[in-house]
Amino acid sequence: MDSKPFTEPGTRPPAPVKIVIAGGFGVGKTTAVSSISEIKPLTTEAAITSVAASVDRTGHVPAKTTTTVALDFGCITIDEEVKLYLFGTPGQDRFGFMWQDLVHGALGALVIVDTRRMDDCYPAVDYFENAGLPFVVAVNMFDGSLGHNLEDIRWALAVSDDVPLITFDARQKLSVRDALLAVLHNTFKKARAQAGAGA
Repeated sequence: MDSKPFTEPGTRPPAPVKIVIAGGFGVGKTTAVSSISEIKPLTTEAAITSVAASVDRTGHVPAKTTTTVALDFGCITIDEEVKLYLFGTPGQDRFGFMWQDLVHGALGALVIVDTRRMDDCYPAVDYFENAGLPFVVAVNMFDGSLGHNLEDIRWALAVSDDVPLITFDARQKLSVRDALLAVLHNTFKKARAQAGAGA
């Protein structure tokens, strides 16, 4: 039986690029990875117990019955040159010790925000600012509407003007794709700026 190589002779496979998807509990990280991944995503979902529900403040997402306890993983080939490997972080503070391992080697991050509880995303914003990792803030359009003006959201999050702030729908594949492309563009822009400063 004939077997075909994974790539044509003389061609290179797409370069692997690691992107982290972060944010608070129940903001849409698992949904975003599942919406875009070209493979069956790896998820580490566990049932939300009554004790966890009281700790994790599930009041704004009462229908949510499971939560990520380690990571979400998926991938998507952007074009012949780039393939994104997506790592979704757990949203609860008690799993924060895992972030350093999940972020290691990442070129950029997408911080997902639910405007009904913006304070849940502060730890992610602070983490990436302190780590110096380029990131994009993406407001998830729950119910298809934006509860606040984007400039008001920027002010509330205290993120600088050079941090892209966008809206997207974690349930829609093309919307997630556009958000990830924003992360790539931001990462490359920061890299070019740093290269120019060092010249």
